[in-house]
Amino acid sequence: MRKTRDQEEENPLLEPPSPVAAVASRRRTPTPMLILLAAFVPLVFHLLLTLPSKSTYHSLFLSLSDNATAARHLEALTLRPHLAGTPSASVASSYVISTLSSLSLPTHSSFYDVLLSYPISRSLSLSSIPFDLTQEPYPGDPFPITDVVPTFHAYAFTGTATGPAVYAGFGRAEDFAILKSMGVNVTGTVVLARYGKIYRGDIVKNAQDAGASGAVIYTDKKDYGGGEEGKCVPEGQWMPPSGVQVGSTWRGLGDPTTIGWPSVQGSCERIGKEEAVAAGLMPAIPSLPVSARDGETIQMSIGGQVAPDDWQGVDGVPVYHIGPGPGFLNLSYFGNETLATIENVFAVIEGEEEPDRYVLLGNHRDAWTFGAVDPNSGTAALLEIAQRLSRMQKRGWRPRRTIILCNWDAEEYGLIGSTEWVEEHRDMLASRAVAYLNVDSSVAGPGFYAAATPQLDELLREATKKVQDPDNTSRTLYESWIALSGSPSIGRLGGGGSDFASFVQHVGVPSVDITFGEGYPVYHSLYDDFLWMKNFGDPMFQRHIAAASVWGLIALRLADDKFLPFDYTDYASELQRSVEILEDEVLGTDLSLSPLYESIGKLKKAAIEIRRQIKAMEDQSWIPNWRTDSLKVRELNDRLMMAERAFTDPDGLFQRTWYKHLVYGPSQHDDYGSKSFPGIDDAIENAKTTNTAESWRFVQHEIWRVTRAITQASQVLNGNLI
Repeated sequence: MRKTRDQEEENPLLEPPSPVAAVASRRRTPTPMLILLAAFVPLVFHLLLTLPSKSTYHSLFLSLSDNATAARHLEALTLRPHLAGTPSASVASSYVISTLSSLSLPTHSSFYDVLLSYPISRSLSLSSIPFDLTQEPYPGDPFPITDVVPTFHAYAFTGTATGPAVYAGFGRAEDFAILKSMGVNVTGTVVLARYGKIYRGDIVKNAQDAGASGAVIYTDKKDYGGGEEGKCVPEGQWMPPSGVQVGSTWRGLGDPTTIGWPSVQGSCERIGKEEAVAAGLMPAIPSLPVSARDGETIQMSIGGQVAPDDWQGVDGVPVYHIGPGPGFLNLSYFGNETLATIENVFAVIEGEEEPDRYVLLGNHRDAWTFGAVDPNSGTAALLEIAQRLSRMQKRGWRPRRTIILCNWDAEEYGLIGSTEWVEEHRDMLASRAVAYLNVDSSVAGPGFYAAATPQLDELLREATKKVQDPDNTSRTLYESWIALSGSPSIGRLGGGGSDFASFVQHVGVPSVDITFGEGYPVYHSLYDDFLWMKNFGDPMFQRHIAAASVWGLIALRLADDKFLPFDYTDYASELQRSVEILEDEVLGTDLSLSPLYESIGKLKKAAIEIRRQIKAMEDQSWIPNWRTDSLKVRELNDRLMMAERAFTDPDGLFQRTWYKHLVYGPSQHDDYGSKSFPGIDDAIENAKTTNTAESWRFVQHEIWRVTRAITQASQVLNGNLI
C-alpha cells in the first residue's frame, strides 16, 4: 500500500540521523559486505592495471601473421574464374563466408539485382581476314579455362562498325587533338588505340566523340610484353602475345539502371540503358579488346603519316603510322545486358565503447578470370586480417569502435557492389563512418604505394614504421618508402579506379587505399592466376603479410585510439599545394584565387586549434571526471570525423551530380585520373575551349563553391556556431 506524505514524514527511517547516532554508526563493526568490498576493490584496480594495453594488442596483431594461410586463401579463391553474376561467383562468396564464420565472426550478406553485361558473339576482321580473338593457355597451364568468358568489353554497344583503321595512340583527348592537327579525319573510321594511360571507357568515348564508327583497344608489347627482351608467361612475368585485357566501358558508378539509389532486390525503380547511352555514360559505338599480336597486325596495315614518337612501339618493330587505312576493319559485337544477383559479404566486430562508430575495411572478390592479383590478393589479405583479429579476441581484445570487414561483388563492372551498398546506407554512413580502408590488389609486385584523404597521411606513415619491408628485412617499410622517392609519396583518391570512390566522392568518408606494386603486365587477362603470383608477384607471400599488417594496423588505430588519429594540418598543406598548381592554369586571366587561399588559412588555424584541445585533454587525463571526459572526447572525435563531409556539396559537380566531393573527384576525360578541385578543372577546360566571358565567370563561381566547402570544414573542426 502506498504511504501518504504524512506517513512518510513520520517514518523515522527516512529522517536524517542525529550527530550522536552518526558517530555511533561509525563505531559499529564492519559488515561482511563491507569487508568483501574492501578486499574486492583493490583486486579490481589490480586487474585493470594488469590488462594488456591497446598498443600491446596492436603489437600482438603484427606477430600473428601467417604466410601459409594467405597463400592457402589465394589458391582456394583462384581455382576457377569467378566473374560476377556467374555460378562460380557464388562458390567464391561461399568460401569467404565459411572462412569468416569459422573464425566466430558474425557474418552476413547483402544482395542486389543489377544490370551486368556478357558477350553473345563478337568478330573482327582485317580486309576480310578474321582474327581468332582467343587467349591461348600456356604450356602446362593447370587451371581450367572452360568457364572463362570470351574476351569482350562489358556494356559495349551492340552493333557493327566498318571503316579504315586509324591509329590514335593511347586514345586520350589530346591524342585525338593531335590527329586533328595533323589533318586526319576520324569520322567513319575504326580507331585503333592502346591500353596504358586512361580508362578504356574514356578511350571509346573519345573515339565516339571524334566521329569513329568503332574502337579496337590492344595491349602493346612495349607496355605489357616486356619490350624486346621480355619473357612471357610461363617463363617470365610478361603478357603473352595472345593475352587480352578485358574490362568495363561503363563510365558511371554502380548499377547503370539505378543511378543514385540502390538496386534492392524485388521491386525497384529503374531507368533504361538508353538513358545511360544518351548521357554519355555508356558507349554508342561498338568496341573490342584485342591482343598485342592482333594489334600489331592491324598496325602493319596502316599507312599515312608517321605516328608521334611517344606512340611508337619497341625498337625493332616497323614504325607505326596513323592512317587512315589502307587497312580496313570490320567489327561486330552482340552482348546480353541482364539483371543478375550479386552478393556483398560482411563480418562485424562490435565496438565496446562506441559501437555506433564504424571503421570499414573493404576489398572486392569478383574477377574477370582467375584474379590472383586483381582482386584476390586483397581478399586473401582481408581474410588474414580476420584471422588475426579473431585470435586477438580470444586473448581479451575488444575494439573501442566497431570494425566491419567488407567483401564487395561486381567491382569490375563499375564498382557496383560497394556503390549500391553505400547508396542504400548513405545517411547512416554519413553520420557514423569513421573511415574506409580499401585494398583492391594487395600485391602486384615490389614497392609500397598508398593514397589517402590527407588527414590520414600521418597515420599511414606511422603504420609503415612498425611493419618490416618484405623485400628488405633490415629496414622498415617506411624506410624503404622514403628511400624509393626521398619522402613518402601519398596519392589522392579522386579517381574512380576502386571501391573507395563511393565512400570519398559520394559521402565524404576519410579513406585510404594501399597496394604493393604499381601495375602488372597480365592485368585483367587469362594469365592472372595463382602460378603467376607464386612465380612472380609474391613467391614467399611476404608482401601479402606486409599488406595485411599495414592495412590492419591502420584499422586498429582508428578503432582503438581514444582520439581519432586525424591530422587536418596535412589537409590544409595539401590544399595549399593544389591551389599553387591551379595558379598556372589561370595565369593570364582575371580569375582570383584569393578566396581559396583565405579559406585554407582558416582550415589550418582550425586544425591547429583542435590539436591543441586534444593535447590539453591528454595532459589532464588523470583527473577523475569520467562522464565529462567521455562526452568531450566524443565531441572532439565527431568534429574530426565530420569535417571530411563538409567538403561535399548536395548539388554535386556540374553535370555530374552523383559526385559530391568538391576537392577530390575524377577527371571528365579519365575516370582513373585523380583531380584536385574537379569542378574547377572541368570549368577551366570548358572555358579554354569556348573562351567566352560567361564560361570564365563560371570558373570563378566554381572557385567560390570550393571556398565555401573549405570554410564549412573549418567551422566543423572549430565546433562553434559563433
